[in-house]
Amino acid sequence: MTDQATDDTAKRRDVVLAIDVGAVEFSAGLVTARGELIDRSFADIEHDVGPQSHFAALASAVLAQREQANQHEVRIRAIGVGCPGEIDRNAVAVSPAHISAWRSFPLAQHLHELTDLPVYGDLDAKALALAEGWLGAARGARSFATLVVSSSISGGLMIDGELLEGRSGNAGHIGHLIVEPGGRRCRCGARGCLEAEASGTAIEAITGRRLDEPSWDIMRRTGGLVGRAAGMTCSALDLDLVVVGGTVPESFAATFFNAAQEEIDAVARVGHGAAARITPTKLGDRGPLIGAGALGWRGLRRALKARQRSGVDQTPPSGEAPTVDGAE
Repeated sequence: MTDQATDDTAKRRDVVLAIDVGAVEFSAGLVTARGELIDRSFADIEHDVGPQSHFAALASAVLAQREQANQHEVRIRAIGVGCPGEIDRNAVAVSPAHISAWRSFPLAQHLHELTDLPVYGDLDAKALALAEGWLGAARGARSFATLVVSSSISGGLMIDGELLEGRSGNAGHIGHLIVEPGGRRCRCGARGCLEAEASGTAIEAITGRRLDEPSWDIMRRTGGLVGRAAGMTCSALDLDLVVVGGTVPESFAATFFNAAQEEIDAVARVGHGAAARITPTKLGDRGPLIGAGALGWRGLRRALKARQRSGVDQTPPSGEAPTVDGAE
């Protein structure tokens, strides 16, 4: 490599290659340290194919973004992954409910072998909490919850500026709160979980209709059930803000959110603080990738701090390091 080429590489902005395992498609994008999503690619999630076929689809979007990084003259420092369902820390193994072929699928290993980059991953709703707290509807709030209501339902909990992790890193599974005692059987084995009653998969099973063909009653019922779970969460954790994204609220819009707020008003008037409020995501369809990018930036910051504590001298990534949560 020539000296000129070395200088050009050094001047490039750093980015994270963000990945979101969505309800109907994989997406990959480039996220700067300021939270700018400068490019993205998509790949459909096919039905009835094997685990490697799913990864091949995801890999096509990842490799497309690696090519785009050259076009944008940016340098990819890490991969950040947001994924629904049970997930081992940093996406070592993932089990998204809507991809039956991925059960304890070693996603991080596959991505590292594909790109030779470090991989940092977490639940999609926890990634959304980082994104919305960083640049979105919860900006400036130190305590709030996020919900992703799609083919499954997951949650993220930010408490006093810290994203809750839990014993296995899966804190925030609000989708398994019981909202209809004795209701439909959930994949977890219980009856009446929010996910079994209000996820996109459940709604289609209950109604026999697609999400873009809802009745007024089902939009109201779904919003009310989500509001019930959100209200219980607010009461238990002393929260006054819940940010909701996903294919279901995007499809049901104001009818969903009005019913959810009415239910929160009925069940979460606890204490002397402000009434709890539910709101859609501010970042829209950019939120999942910005959240995945935030996971990557957070992982890089933590890795740098660990190296500094061990006495290894490392040069930090260029650009402004984002403050997305208490990573220390």
